[in-house]
Amino acid sequence: MNPRLARLREVIAAEGLEAILVNQPENRRYLSGFTGSAGVLLISQEQALLATDFRYYEQVKTQAPDFQLVEVSDAPHTVLAGLITELGLKRLGFESHVLTVEAYEQWKAAMPSVEWVPTSGLVERLRQVKDAGELAAIEQAVRIADEAMSHIMEWIRPGVTEREAAWELEVYMRTHGAEKPSFPIIVASGENAAMPHAVSSSRAIQLGDPLVIDIGAVYEGYCSDLTRSFCMGQPDDKYQAVWDLVLKAQLAAEEAIKPGMPGNEADAVARRIIYEGGYEGKFGHGLGHGVGLAIHENPRAAQTYREMLAQGTIITVEPGIYLPGWGGVRIEDMVALTDGGCRVLTQCPKVPFIKAH
Repeated sequence: MNPRLARLREVIAAEGLEAILVNQPENRRYLSGFTGSAGVLLISQEQALLATDFRYYEQVKTQAPDFQLVEVSDAPHTVLAGLITELGLKRLGFESHVLTVEAYEQWKAAMPSVEWVPTSGLVERLRQVKDAGELAAIEQAVRIADEAMSHIMEWIRPGVTEREAAWELEVYMRTHGAEKPSFPIIVASGENAAMPHAVSSSRAIQLGDPLVIDIGAVYEGYCSDLTRSFCMGQPDDKYQAVWDLVLKAQLAAEEAIKPGMPGNEADAVARRIIYEGGYEGKFGHGLGHGVGLAIHENPRAAQTYREMLAQGTIITVEPGIYLPGWGGVRIEDMVALTDGGCRVLTQCPKVPFIKAH
């Protein structure tokens, strides 16, 4: 029996639902194994159906053996309406955070006798705690990103553009086991490093530039996330002081984080150090986020996230300081929460500068 389906069936029973429709791509993959771009799962206590079109019939048979294929040659809501009526389902959950208003109206019109119950995050909550297979895939994704970052720290030099460095990283990851990057690679130099989610540009990297490089690899569907910051050449006193403060905040958070800690308390450990260091207002994002089939998922380590961090979850720890007109520093690891605290998965060295070739 598929243990993920078994857990979901417990959840939908507790919610008073007879069945649920699952459209969200990562949720669909998590429950069924199906990686195609189009499909709908219909899961009840007795049935597990996967409706998709001709492009994916053979793929479903290979990837989703626990699911019955429903061949769709018309609109999915038209095909499933007959099945739902045939199964006698009257109270049906749907992913309200995924389904568009237009699609919702189509489903309702096709099945007017069904009570449509909005749900949010039912499958995502199951996805937060990783099993051994998921952890192994994530560790491989982390390893690939670690090796790519170590490579770029040796390869990069003044005169190379941000885009050229980003491409070198992508080629390295793809040729060393990654399916693809887990998000658009960020190489931010000089003043661009003050933007937490900068877009790699045609700017040429200069001697003395602060650099923020943020990468991730996908391995068997699972993501990694890694940031390293360093100066191109010998840093000045200001850069060294900012870098030291960010590292101090990160190491303190990694020492403190443990299962049962609310996400906002984890964030506060690093934030307090940065604010007391004189940079209040310059760390504008959360300390971390969950990583799995999606690059950003719950749980979070953030000021507004008060839920407890659970054993078996994997999150990032990524404090930063960003100074417009100057640059920024962010240092990011991934950690797995264990019964004793957290285990740092990321192994790439943390250094404040690299030698200019």
